Amino acid sequence: MLIKFEPNYTITPKTINSLMRIEIAKEKVLHAPLTPMILNSLRETARLYTTHYSTMIEGNRLDPDQIEEVLKHEGHFPGRERDEREVKGYYTALTQVEQWAAAHQAVTEKMIKTLHALVMADGKTKIKPTEYRDGQNVIKDGRTKTIVYMPPEAKDVPALMTAMVDWIDKNKELPYPIVAGIAHYQFATIHPYYDGNGRTARLLTTLILHVGGYDLKGLYSLEEYYARNLGAYYEAISIGESPNYYMGRADADITKWVEYFIEGMAVSFENVLKYMAEAGAMGAIDQTALMRKLDPRQRKALGLFLKSEVITSRQIGELFGFKPRTSAQLCADWVKSGFLEIADPSNKSRKYKLSKLYEKLVKHAD
Repeated sequence: MLIKFEPNYTITPKTINSLMRIEIAKEKVLHAPLTPMILNSLRETARLYTTHYSTMIEGNRLDPDQIEEVLKHEGHFPGRERDEREVKGYYTALTQVEQWAAAHQAVTEKMIKTLHALVMADGKTKIKPTEYRDGQNVIKDGRTKTIVYMPPEAKDVPALMTAMVDWIDKNKELPYPIVAGIAHYQFATIHPYYDGNGRTARLLTTLILHVGGYDLKGLYSLEEYYARNLGAYYEAISIGESPNYYMGRADADITKWVEYFIEGMAVSFENVLKYMAEAGAMGAIDQTALMRKLDPRQRKALGLFLKSEVITSRQIGELFGFKPRTSAQLCADWVKSGFLEIADPSNKSRKYKLSKLYEKLVKHAD
C-alpha cells in the first residue's frame, strides 16, 4: 500500500515569532565561548534532565539525583527496578542520537527501530532493531479506563512509517524545528509500538533537531518543557474530533500542536541563556580569546580532556560517531593545526594530548 504523508497545518504569526526567538537564542549560545568546565557541566546536566523528564512523563519515579546514581552504577533502589531500566535505556539511546547527529546521518527507519530497541534494552548497546507492532493497541485513561486514542491498525503501520521518514527526508526546505515538531506528532499518532512510543518520539525529535544544527551544544531539554505542564502537552498533541485514527486524527489540522512545539523550543533555548549566565557568574576563568580559535568539534573534544590527560582516536570516533579511519585522520589534522600533540607514537595505540597552548583550557577544571 502506497501512503503519502501530507500534514495539515498553518505557520501562524505566533509560530513565526517563536521561530525568531529560537534563532536569536541559538546564535547567542553558539557564539558564547564557554570554558570546557562550564560547557561539560551544563551538557551533562541537560542530558540528566532530559532523561529524567522524558521518563517522568511515562510515570518514572526516580528523581534527578537518583538517576545520576543509577547511571554511575553507584545506586540501586529496591522496588524501582523498572524505573532504573527505563533511565538506563533512555540515556543510552540519547547517546546514540548524539553520535548519529555528529556524523550528520539522515533519519532512516532502521535508526528509529534501533532507538526504540535501545529505549527498551536496560542500557545495553548490543541490540536488534525492534520491528513494528503486529497487533492493535489502544491508549486508555488511567482512571476511567476509557479509550483515549486508538492508533492505526498494525497492517498500515509500516507504510505510514515509511511515508513519515520519506517526508522528513524531502522537506529540508522547511525550518528544522517545524520538521521536528511534525515528525514528533506523526510518530505519536502512528504509535508503531506497544510500549515506548513517547520516549522514542522525543528522541526522534532530538535527532532531527541535532542533525539540522539545532543541538545548541547539547545544552537544552525540550522534555523539561513538556513535563512541567503535562496537561498542555497532552492537550496539544491530542487533536481530532474522534479518538479513532481513521475518523479524523489522520487528517487533523495540527496547527495548535506546531504552535505549542515551537513555543517550547523557544522557551527551552532561552532557558539555556539563563543557565549559561548563572554558570558564568560563578567566577570561571575567562578563556574567550583562546576558545574562539577552536571549531565546534574541537570545543566538544575538550570535554574528553576533562576526564583524562591523553585520549585515543577511538574515543574521538565514539564521541562523533566516526569510523576508525575518519577519526584517525581528524586527529592527524588536529596535530598539524597545533590543537593536539602525539603523546604515544605507537601505531596500534596512538594517544594524543592537548598542545601546551590549549592545556590551560582544562587545567583550571581540577
